[in-house]
Amino acid sequence: MLLCCWLALVALVPLTLSTNPGVKVKLTERGLEYGRQLGMATMQQKLKSIKVPDQSGTEKVSPIGKVQYSLSNMQIVNVGLPQSAVSLVPGTGVKLSIGKAFISLHGNWRVKYLRIIKDKGSFDLNVNGLTITTSIAIRSDETGRPVVSSVNCAATVGSASIKFHGGASWLYNLFKSFIDKALRKVMEKQICPLVASAISDLNSQLKTLNVLAKVDQYAEIEYSMVSSPIISNSAIDLNLKGEFYNTGKHQEPPFSPTAFSLPPKTDNMLYIGMSVFSANSAAFVYNKAGALSLYITDDMIPQGSPFRLNTRTFGVFIPEIAKQFPGLMMKLLVKTVKNPIITFQPNNVTVQATATVTAYAIQPNSTLSPLFVLNMESSVSAHIFISGMRLAGAVTLNKMDLTLGTSYVGQFQVSSLDNILQMVLKVVVIPKVNAQLAKGYPLPTIGKMKLVNTQLQVLKDYMLIGTDVKFNG
Repeated sequence: MLLCCWLALVALVPLTLSTNPGVKVKLTERGLEYGRQLGMATMQQKLKSIKVPDQSGTEKVSPIGKVQYSLSNMQIVNVGLPQSAVSLVPGTGVKLSIGKAFISLHGNWRVKYLRIIKDKGSFDLNVNGLTITTSIAIRSDETGRPVVSSVNCAATVGSASIKFHGGASWLYNLFKSFIDKALRKVMEKQICPLVASAISDLNSQLKTLNVLAKVDQYAEIEYSMVSSPIISNSAIDLNLKGEFYNTGKHQEPPFSPTAFSLPPKTDNMLYIGMSVFSANSAAFVYNKAGALSLYITDDMIPQGSPFRLNTRTFGVFIPEIAKQFPGLMMKLLVKTVKNPIITFQPNNVTVQATATVTAYAIQPNSTLSPLFVLNMESSVSAHIFISGMRLAGAVTLNKMDLTLGTSYVGQFQVSSLDNILQMVLKVVVIPKVNAQLAKGYPLPTIGKMKLVNTQLQVLKDYMLIGTDVKFNG
């Protein structure tokens, strides 16, 4: 895994340049530095695959005369990359620099001279002062996922030293020309293609970026780019769509994201800002899918509750119910009638919901007889938190207001039902909502990415997640 794993979130070609983002991501210099640390192990393995072909020839060595020689079975035994750095090039991309690197090889030598004398042995070769510089280009494939490649690569080898095992000291002079010229040339020729290959190999990892992340049977969230990345001296800023859609059917909501900006923080490796637009697009999707409705029956009410969902309990407050439908169980349908409205204020998330509560009497043949319809305006506060790689939450009831919509059992005082309906909301509806919210909603991720040292802060019109990251495996 190379530093490009970090750049996965950078690399999507914009689809809609005029659209404000629902989600913003900032990758800081600390994040790039972590990527560099990961990348050096991969780069070392790649450079170990350098192939040095067998070499042979004839040289004149005084006073011996012509010497036939060969160097064979040259294998890389060690690669050291003690000095490396990544840097941001404002408005352009990322530069990777490797310096003071070294490569150690082991091989066999063989000579023949004076027609009949043969000798052989082994040698160790150290190549020092290796430097590599390359820029990383990022573009998008046809699916909106990132593709990376190396451009403007340059590699130089500083010096080489050899130690022979067996044979005479004049062997060094024999092979010095090859060491200084041919070997360095062979290596320099292979290094940049191997660097390019190491970067290109990451594309299979980059395909794991959840550009379209499944949430559940109703929804998915899109994290494609809406504008080009903004590269400064200290960070890479990304603008992602961050919009929920009904699964398999992308319909835009009747509202659009408004512009927002992340604060200039750099303490963490990564910052993710999720706007209130993203949350409201989720509410739009779930409402449109009919998922924001719930039938409530008596078996969902705690056994110890004095309130039961039957005509006897409701008949205490609405006598006509007990008269017309004596001894029957009841069922309530709570259903939103328009999209809930979510607002983000500093340290406060509030959801305003407009719903209806329809009460039915359950006849012996299981048919439902409508009793009344109440209009309900409710407000809940939400606690938002990070669970693994998902954004989760839980809500608590702030207030509830009831008015009579339709009655099939005559007029009655709606306020008399406040306690019953509040109890139903608190012990049935809200726990159901919280069970769903606890499952969470996927954040933009790649591969086996884990969030650590994470903080979440709710601000005006967006929430800010500051986090460090670890890649496992």
